[in-house]
Amino acid sequence: MSGNSLREYKRFDFLPDPLQVLQRMQRWGGDEMQAYVLLNSNEYSNDPYHSFPWLFAMGVNKRFEAGEQDVFDSLKAFSDATGDWLFGFFSYDLKNRLEDLRSKNPDRWGLPECCFFSPVVVIIPQAHGIRIGTIPGSGNYSDPDKVFRALKNPAPLAKAPSKEFTIHDRVDEKRYLQQVNAIRDHIQAGDIYEMNYCIEFFSEEARIHPLRVYEELNRLSQAPFSAYVQYGDFYLMGSSPERFMKKQGHTLISQPIKGTAPRGGDPQEDMQIRQRLYEDSKERSENVMIVDLVRNDLSRTAAKNSVKVEELYGVYPFKQVNQMISTISSRLHPDHHYLDAIRYAFPMGSMTGAPKYRAMQLIDHYEDTRRGLYSGSVGYITPEKNFDFNVVIRSILYDSVRHYLSYMAGSAITIGSVPELEYQECLLKARAMAQVAGGRRLAQPGNF
Repeated sequence: MSGNSLREYKRFDFLPDPLQVLQRMQRWGGDEMQAYVLLNSNEYSNDPYHSFPWLFAMGVNKRFEAGEQDVFDSLKAFSDATGDWLFGFFSYDLKNRLEDLRSKNPDRWGLPECCFFSPVVVIIPQAHGIRIGTIPGSGNYSDPDKVFRALKNPAPLAKAPSKEFTIHDRVDEKRYLQQVNAIRDHIQAGDIYEMNYCIEFFSEEARIHPLRVYEELNRLSQAPFSAYVQYGDFYLMGSSPERFMKKQGHTLISQPIKGTAPRGGDPQEDMQIRQRLYEDSKERSENVMIVDLVRNDLSRTAAKNSVKVEELYGVYPFKQVNQMISTISSRLHPDHHYLDAIRYAFPMGSMTGAPKYRAMQLIDHYEDTRRGLYSGSVGYITPEKNFDFNVVIRSILYDSVRHYLSYMAGSAITIGSVPELEYQECLLKARAMAQVAGGRRLAQPGNF
């Protein structure tokens, strides 16, 4: 679908719930629109850096997908020429373009390593209302008033499929413990200090209603970087608590998460758990190693002496878990394009390890699944070249044609890791996805 880049906006004094926007627009646009994205902060009060409570994009006006060319140089040209809102993602496997790396595991998704599009319709919340932006020449979708009428028209969801399916563990507990002990041997030998090791849970027979699954996941695990993405037959239903990187003006913000603990049964127990997490030497060690890595990544595009640690070891409650989050900032050097900040920091240190290059080599060796979009990033770029991108964790991926469903979970392995406890942390992180996926989990021995 084509159109010019001059977007027309109209304001309406109506502020719908973001899930209502997604439901009604998806129903109205149907398959013709090809793509839907909802980025939802769930009005998370602990994020002082957020710019929008939510954003919605529908339809593909102009599209960029990674080909054989240099991805970031081509994306820069596309972004500069488009001059519009862009929504999209970076796959974890984009690392193979940025470093001399290979991935031996099969690609079960077939997604582009990088994909962005300017939407036919964008809906932006404002104080007590919304702004609807459309592209002239987009037929039925070029009139903001028509979009608004569709947005106000209730649209019941289709009934969710009821057929039960089985969720398998690609790595069983025995193999997990063996792999973690092997990774610890690398740490003992001085190859790495820390590595993020992830495992997959999957089904090849899942029939789900993605929007219903997303609504339930968002109810169980509200998070500041929640995302729903439909791109053709592919769906992402995410409840990520982690920001990869944000740009506002000349300022860059990165907020790696390292350190996880369960929620307590009451406020007093929860406070005690958070205090123990804050004081835990292992969790602090994991966190500060990634902070140092992020500082180094940001310094590659930063103005002199502008890299700062704004907060170290901040502990914050989420619906399912408590997390330790640190905040690092920098000022983008005027000689760098804004996309250079992502290029030189991707993939994020919290999902790789330290040193990053060696950790990524070992990830490909020890993991049994190519990560694809998991531990990649989803977000937006504004016409003013500001952006905000999450880390794709706590997320369910789904192929509606092959009925393939997958979610992954992982943890940082250090010399102090207890393999059995790391396995339990993975299950804790996967709990919300397991609850809402709707399948029956069945552990499977060995590889597939």
